[in-house]
Amino acid sequence: MKTLVGGAIAAVIGVIGLAIWFGAFLQLLAGAIPIMLLLGGCLALYLGFDELKDTWQNENAIASTEPGADADVGKFKKENEDLKAEIEALKEK
Repeated sequence: MKTLVGGAIAAVIGVIGLAIWFGAFLQLLAGAIPIMLLLGGCLALYLGFDELKDTWQNENAIASTEPGADADVGKFKKENEDLKAEIEALKEK
């Protein structure tokens, strides 16, 4: 309840202060908006460049697959088939 009353009092004082110093508020706003736009634009540039860099790294990782990977897959498939045959032979005993 104390928070509600304190918030209401602060809002009323804020509206009164804004009405009294409206010119100063507009001057502050006119100075703050370009700074916020500049900082927000710099942040967006940084995040966009970081995302682009991650995309480049992912493309390079996909493009640089090992040339002997197909041979490895074939070797593992053959080994898998051999193990399945061995298991079947053990089940028959």
